[in-house]
Amino acid sequence: MKTTILIIDDDSKLNRLLETFLADFNMEVSSATLPSVGLKLLKNDRPDLVILDLMLPEMDGFSVCREIRRLSQVPIIMLTARGDLTDRIVGLELGADDYLAKPFEPRELVARIQSVLRRCRSTPVTDNIIVGRISIDKMARTVSLDNKVVDLSTNEYDLLVLLVGQPGRVFSRDDILQELRGTDCDAFNRIVDITVSRLRQKLGDDPRSPQLIKTIWGAGYSFMGGGVDPVE
Repeated sequence: MKTTILIIDDDSKLNRLLETFLADFNMEVSSATLPSVGLKLLKNDRPDLVILDLMLPEMDGFSVCREIRRLSQVPIIMLTARGDLTDRIVGLELGADDYLAKPFEPRELVARIQSVLRRCRSTPVTDNIIVGRISIDKMARTVSLDNKVVDLSTNEYDLLVLLVGQPGRVFSRDDILQELRGTDCDAFNRIVDITVSRLRQKLGDDPRSPQLIKTIWGAGYSFMGGGVDPVE
């Protein structure tokens, strides 16, 4: 069964080259040079992964990423020509799963695609989790607080599931990076703190008097919610 890839990039020549190259790795590619067209393809084709350029007409890649996350949890690899660390952090914060700076070797892109898909497909989805006021639906990848759905980014959701899965364990930043992404890149390292901060805010957890996520100074973060109840 072929992996389906959607490319949203205004460089039509690059899109054609990637379509040909990725076909050799059993990947079926559709592409769009306009975000509006790409979002329609996303809804109609439901691809396995999206490759998204940062510099686009109509709207920038950040806005497109935000819109994709509103519609879907499909994995996103963001491309950036500028290679700026801030751009990468913002993209990851909005829910991109990985990034690659232009110019790049097509074989590296293949490796990134395969790595992201392995992480997504290896995530267990058989059980839901209820812990205190929080309910996690692993199949739908949604989180509810007091029976109200909380809008989390991919990073926030993955971090919460990781922490909740082992309450009381102290996860260092390196632990979190290895568990979620298998990388120690500076952009990911900095985004751990940003993600924890935003997750706390969305869950109404005051960092000065935490009830859910505790900062262990000099060590990392720990979930304080007690035992976890799996639900069939």
